[in-house]
Amino acid sequence: MEFTATDLKGYFKVVIDMIEEQKDYLCELDRKIGDGDHGVTMSIGWQAVNDILDDDLKDEDDCGKISMKVGKTFLNAVGSSVGPLYATGLMRGAKTVKKKTILNDQDLVNYWLAFTQGVKERGQAKKGDKTMMDTFEPFAETLKPKFDETHEFVPSFDHALNFAKNGMESTKELVSQKGRSSRLGERSVGFQDPGATSAYLILVTFLNYAKSNSAQVS
Repeated sequence: MEFTATDLKGYFKVVIDMIEEQKDYLCELDRKIGDGDHGVTMSIGWQAVNDILDDDLKDEDDCGKISMKVGKTFLNAVGSSVGPLYATGLMRGAKTVKKKTILNDQDLVNYWLAFTQGVKERGQAKKGDKTMMDTFEPFAETLKPKFDETHEFVPSFDHALNFAKNGMESTKELVSQKGRSSRLGERSVGFQDPGATSAYLILVTFLNYAKSNSAQVS
């Protein structure tokens, strides 16, 4: 499939709408183990991105520059820990698609693998810590081998997303090891992590957008 700079901006637009729709749900999850503001925080970051998509990036066709600008904007808008995490992911991904106006299947795999690695290194978290890495890490671990086998992005992403979902749901049974919720200790068990949830929603949104794009191309 071909994924253009216009598609990348369109995807970010869909994420913005999705976060607004899920904002209250994400806050509800966060109230059980955190500050209760995860949905609001994500909304603030993505609304800032919305502004630059309509202005600074309106005519930009370099996928690397688009993702880099989105990452920096998110970072500047969000003061909590989620700001640097997503910003690093977006900027690491940007480096893999620098100066490219059209992305192929391999480019998209490279983007998401770099994104995940960036989040992991920045947050110093791993699978089992009850964070967004419980979604991202099993996703990335599955995406690469599946793509190496099939050389088809959408089916590989779809396959990896099953593992991302399982990872997200597994956080209900985990003791939080990072952030404010780690102070709860065993009391954090029984609740799904909001960061793992928003990470999954962002991945699902990309799959749905990519499927729609693929259908339009064909």
